[in-house]
Amino acid sequence: MQTGRASRTALRVAIRRAAHQTADRPLVLDDPIAVRLIGPGFDRDMERAMHKVARDFRLFMAARSRYAEDRLAAAVAAGVTQYVVLGAGLDTFAYRNPFPSLRVFEVDFPATQQWKREMLTEAAIAFPANLTFVPLDFEHKTLAEGLAEAGFDSSVPAFFGWLGVVPYLTLDAFRSTLATIGRLPAGTAVSFDYAFSPDTLSPKRRLVFDTLAKRVEAAGEPFRLFFAPADMENELRRAGFKRLEQVSPERLNELYFNDRADGLKLSPVRIGMLATAWV
Repeated sequence: MQTGRASRTALRVAIRRAAHQTADRPLVLDDPIAVRLIGPGFDRDMERAMHKVARDFRLFMAARSRYAEDRLAAAVAAGVTQYVVLGAGLDTFAYRNPFPSLRVFEVDFPATQQWKREMLTEAAIAFPANLTFVPLDFEHKTLAEGLAEAGFDSSVPAFFGWLGVVPYLTLDAFRSTLATIGRLPAGTAVSFDYAFSPDTLSPKRRLVFDTLAKRVEAAGEPFRLFFAPADMENELRRAGFKRLEQVSPERLNELYFNDRADGLKLSPVRIGMLATAWV
């Protein structure tokens, strides 16, 4: 995204998460904050997000958040007390956090973070005491510096959520962030999603990718970074991660969409993966 401008793709993701709360039962991601945060000004966008054509994107946004939050819950059960949301956008976890001992750090560009704070205030959503905003312009400060100034404790493990961000990064920025996380104590982990190179996709998958790529490019936030699963594993190993898992849409269906009366599931047209890696 562009420095000094709030993220337009963050709004689209939030609308899809909110639409899931309205359109689908049972919920994959139970997020009572989502619709309140979006507010009444996006009725037409919500209707489009609930349409069957948009269903796959809506379900994927819900499933990837649920996946990351399930991995976070396991980390908290193992003693982790810090959660860093990288590129937080309009993520709502901090405002429905079920873990009293978990401190949440939301990291984002200053313009996007200020916009979010205004939306939260307008929706009368309180700022939790265990939430710290970390406005960070990566052109002037590193992630490690920004977290340290915000009171993050680098001597103990942490969990990082990094959803909907990696495809927009440069390779150097991606590797720098991985390296920062990889230097933290054992027990630290990160969950994120990434996109396959469009040149490796089948014609059907390429059509889906191209449609999405045109939308994000029109919003001023083009896709720039792609990986094959084997290349991603190499990147993670190089950055110091000892254990990892990569999760396909088929696996997400097994985890979150089995035995639904409505038959909802993610389509097999996959253009990327979810991953979690542990230090």
